[in-house]
Amino acid sequence: MKILMPGGTGHIGRFLSRALADGGHDVVVLSRQGGFELWPGVRVVRWDGRTVGDWGAELDGCDAVINLAGRSVNCRYTDANLQEMMDSRVDSARAVGEAIRRASAPPRVWLQMSTATIYAHRMDAPNDEATGIIGGNETDVPGYWAVSVDIAKTWEQAQQEAVTPHTRKVALRTSIVMSPDHGGAFDMLHRMVRLGLGGPVAGGAQFVSWIHDQDMVRAIEFLLDHEDLAGPVNLAAPNPLPHRDFMRAIRAARGIPLGLPATKWMAELGAFVLRSDTELLLKSRRVTPGRLLDAGFTFHFPHWPPAADDLVHRSRYQSAAGTLSRN
Repeated sequence: MKILMPGGTGHIGRFLSRALADGGHDVVVLSRQGGFELWPGVRVVRWDGRTVGDWGAELDGCDAVINLAGRSVNCRYTDANLQEMMDSRVDSARAVGEAIRRASAPPRVWLQMSTATIYAHRMDAPNDEATGIIGGNETDVPGYWAVSVDIAKTWEQAQQEAVTPHTRKVALRTSIVMSPDHGGAFDMLHRMVRLGLGGPVAGGAQFVSWIHDQDMVRAIEFLLDHEDLAGPVNLAAPNPLPHRDFMRAIRAARGIPLGLPATKWMAELGAFVLRSDTELLLKSRRVTPGRLLDAGFTFHFPHWPPAADDLVHRSRYQSAAGTLSRN
C-alpha cells in the first residue's frame, strides 16, 4: 500500500514508518521539514499541519492515512501549551479531512491518533470502548485534568465531522507506547530505574495502560486490513496493572531490586524540573482493548513482565551497538 503518515517524525512515527516500509509499503511522512528520506522507502514531504497544500497530491490516490500529528504531551500544562496541544491536533485532523474530501481517489481508511486519556481516572474497573467512562467530570482529581479530556474529545470530533463518505475512519485511543528507542516513555522509565529512582509514585495504586511497540505495529496493520472496524479502538495491552507492579517489573528485568519511592509532592517537584506534568504519572488509566480482542487480534505481549524483559534487552543491545558504532 501507499500510506501517508502526517506527524511521522516523532517517537511513534519513526518506528512505525520503519516497520511499514520494511513490510514493503510505500510510506510518505508529512513534517514541517520536508525534502529528505527518513528511512529507505520513507520519503518526507513538507506540510504546515493546518492547511491543504501541495502534499494533498500525495494523499490523492493513496491507500491509507495514519495521522499522528500533535504537540507532545510531555511538557508543563500551561495555558499556552494546552492550547497548542489542542490546536496542533484539531487543525491537523481538519486538514487531513479536508484533503480527503477534495481527493478524486480518496484513501480507503483514515487512522487518526487519539488517546486513552479520554477515559476517566478510575481504579474500580477497566475502560473498554463499550462500557468505558469518558472522563472530565471526576471530583477527586485536579480540575485541569479535564482539559486533557476536552482535547481528546475535540480531537476525535474533528475526525468524525470530516466529510469522507468513501473513507473508513478509526480513532486510535492509544495508551502509553513502550519502545526501547531513545526519547520515548520506556527510555525515560528505564533511565529512572538505572538511577535507583524506579519506585512507586504516590503509593503506586494508579493503573498504567501500555502497549508494546511491536504489538502497536501489528495492531495498526490489523486495523488497515479489517474493513469492519471503524470508530474508536483502544490500543492497549489487555492487562493494565498498578504503577507499583509496573515499575517492579522494569526493575526485575534490569536486575535492580529496589527503587526509591516518591510521594506526590516529590513527583510534582520532579515534573517541574523535567518540564513535564504529574498527570502523566498520577492519572489511573485502566484501559483494555475490547474491540481488538473481539475482532480476533492476538497480542504477542499481553502481560507487562515479559514485555519489560524484551524492552530492557533491546535497549541494552541498542546502547551497546551505539557504543560500538561510535568507536
